[in-house]
Amino acid sequence: MSRNSRLSARIARIGLREKLLFSMLAAVLFISVAIALISRYILISSLTHELEMRGYAIAHSVAERGGSYILDNDIPQLLSLIFDETRIRQRKQLIAYVYIEDQHGKVLAHTLTRNLPESLHSNAIPPVEQESVKLLNMDGQEIYDIAAAINEGLYRIGTVHVGLNKKHIDALVGKLRVAFFGFISAVIIITFILSSWLSKYISKPVSDLTRLSDEISRGNFDIPLQIGPEEDWDTSQCPAFTNTDLPCWHFDQSRSGESPGEVYRHCADCAFYRKHEGDEVVQLGDSFRNMVWSIKLYRHRLRESEEKYRSLFDSGPDPIFVVDLDKGEIRDANPRAEELYHYRKSDLLGMKFLDLGPEHNLDCLNYFDEDGSGCVYFPKRLHYKSGGEPFFVNMHACPISYRGRHAIIIAVTDITELIEKDAQLIQAGKMKSLGEMSAGVAHELNQPLNAIKMGSEFLAMMSEEGIEVPKEHFLEVVREISNQVDRATEIINTLRSFGRKSDILEEPVNLNQPVRAVMSMIRRQFELGDIRFELNLADDLPAILAHSNRLQQVVFNMVANARDAINDASSPRDPRRERRISIRTGRDDGHVFVEVADTGSGISPEDQDKVFEPFFTTKEAGQGMGLGLAITYGIVKDYGGDIRIQSELGQGTVFHVEFPAAWARGGNKA
Repeated sequence: MSRNSRLSARIARIGLREKLLFSMLAAVLFISVAIALISRYILISSLTHELEMRGYAIAHSVAERGGSYILDNDIPQLLSLIFDETRIRQRKQLIAYVYIEDQHGKVLAHTLTRNLPESLHSNAIPPVEQESVKLLNMDGQEIYDIAAAINEGLYRIGTVHVGLNKKHIDALVGKLRVAFFGFISAVIIITFILSSWLSKYISKPVSDLTRLSDEISRGNFDIPLQIGPEEDWDTSQCPAFTNTDLPCWHFDQSRSGESPGEVYRHCADCAFYRKHEGDEVVQLGDSFRNMVWSIKLYRHRLRESEEKYRSLFDSGPDPIFVVDLDKGEIRDANPRAEELYHYRKSDLLGMKFLDLGPEHNLDCLNYFDEDGSGCVYFPKRLHYKSGGEPFFVNMHACPISYRGRHAIIIAVTDITELIEKDAQLIQAGKMKSLGEMSAGVAHELNQPLNAIKMGSEFLAMMSEEGIEVPKEHFLEVVREISNQVDRATEIINTLRSFGRKSDILEEPVNLNQPVRAVMSMIRRQFELGDIRFELNLADDLPAILAHSNRLQQVVFNMVANARDAINDASSPRDPRRERRISIRTGRDDGHVFVEVADTGSGISPEDQDKVFEPFFTTKEAGQGMGLGLAITYGIVKDYGGDIRIQSELGQGTVFHVEFPAAWARGGNKA
């Protein structure tokens, strides 16, 4: 074990009271030492500077008054002057000497009773300066020598030297230091006494709370909760404890500000929730005891809640599964799951969730494996019963923690009957669309039939008249008849594909294919109505997961809606208005889109939010039931897509439909 580890272990064994006491003492001691060092520096610097300024003042005073005496060579007056400066009471201990020298360095007068030491002549003033200070040594005593020039006009006629006793300065600093450290010592003693009392005051409630926490951690919730010196809590007086259906008034209803009613007649005087006067430590004790009582109170409710939700789980009308996310296995299932899937519960438990829906359940598991959060909705997923019978479901999945493991809870709704009714409605819409396309389809079929009739009549006439048809002409007529038969077959197959009942299973589809299929059936009919098309179909579109038959219904409904809008805005052969439908496909950031734009009458802003509602129509009675765009919206949403409108009255409309590419399909946030 390293030294730091041993030190940490020793500190951990020290009690809270000792830690608080030593921490506060250490903090005060550190602050005191820091203040002492800073104060010492400030005191010495400021006091030394102040005394130096005083020395400068003395030197300048002597220089101003002694200039005339030097010019008159009046030495007695100079001596009188410098002795007067040194005899002032406050300066006796401070000034060690004063002497005056002429411009040649000759000493004219001084206050010493002996010859002036040679060491005092080392502080010469530079020619460009007027004063100078230097620390000198005079017979083992340190002296601050302050020199000031004596000038007469522009000429220097002498110099005044004032010696300040450094020992005297140090004595003043020492007195201040002793006084300051005495004050710091008093602060430390007072802090020690207060810290000892405060640490004891803080640590005792914490020790009581620690003892209480230890009992709770052992599962002992029946430990007496002493509220005050003479108080003890009797749980039989609490209506919320004896009746777990009754909420605790202090927790659940006190925020209303109303007084407790008859049921809560004891709550107003509840000794347990009575706040005691005191500081934060006392309040902490109250809050901790309240928390213990809350745990004890709501422990009963948690048990009842678990029983209640277990009953909801078991009696739910829809199948519910709990799936272990790490292993993908079913950990729990309700009785409704047994009924719908025709499995016994013992067979479901431990079964792979993928076995119930191999095609689609993997998306659900992958979503949460990739750190997906929140509940997710997976619509129209194919599941299989015990005997392999397929049926369709909607799934809602949410992440949970189940017995300490990462799991998801999945609610399943059987929508097979709903899908069948939806398919019937879509099929009825197709039949209506086929009726609208009948004239155009008949015209499209009439062209290849006329070509076949003309070719066959030509060959019959040549045969009846005995005219030999050249071989190359004969082959040309036969090939044309075959081509027209292929064309008619293609039209009929497209018509049959459009009218066939859609398969629910999704498959990869190129979005251009349903667009071209619809154009082959209706283009001629629309052009006869003076409506022209502009196609801009992108190449290399990624496939989407859908069904071509249902996408044809989407395209036809949008094109039919565009035709009606154009006819409302203008009449055929109207030179003042362009009659055009533009269809564009493309890709954008993992999505594939198709846009249908028209030059019709447009849609008002208040109607744009309603056009996808069932039975909403702006047409006259008998002209439409208002289901076309509603069916379109439902189909688009089934394939995870989105449909948007951009329209202005009189400026036309753009329907923008986009689907996620096949590789980007997944669940939807619930």
